Amino acid sequence: MGKISYYTEEGLNRLKAELNELKTKGRTAIAHQIAEARDKGDLSENAEYDAAKDAQGLHELKISKLEEVLSTARILDESTIDASQVSVLSKVTIKNRKNGTQMTYMLVSEEEADLKTGRISVNSPIGKGLLGKHVGDTAEIKVPAGVLEFDVLEISR
Repeated sequence: MGKISYYTEEGLNRLKAELNELKTKGRTAIAHQIAEARDKGDLSENAEYDAAKDAQGLHELKISKLEEVLSTARILDESTIDASQVSVLSKVTIKNRKNGTQMTYMLVSEEEADLKTGRISVNSPIGKGLLGKHVGDTAEIKVPAGVLEFDVLEISR
């Protein structure tokens, strides 16, 4: 059994939709490719057939990995989140001590992270460095370029 991972309801529904797509349209498309390649004759020298079978294997692997993720996925109950400290699904406004830049991030699971929308993984260096912090705390976060210091200005849900 894999480790339990937490998702927003939206994130979990997106994974379920992706799995459904892979199992239906995805499998049908690959079966079609295999049949087409098989119709071209001698399978022992048929590179198209081999490629289609390889694609099928990778596709099935993707399905089983997604099924595994979903089997241990749980929806986060936002009402139970303690907004006094940074945790998963917290929205955190931080200020870079060096240059005064303010940023607001939402801490989410690895799979839901998307920097463009301000969602960072709780497993990222910044995410890990902010977990458990309170408003007024300073987080020292080790990044490849050195150590960054952030003041925690605000925590919300």
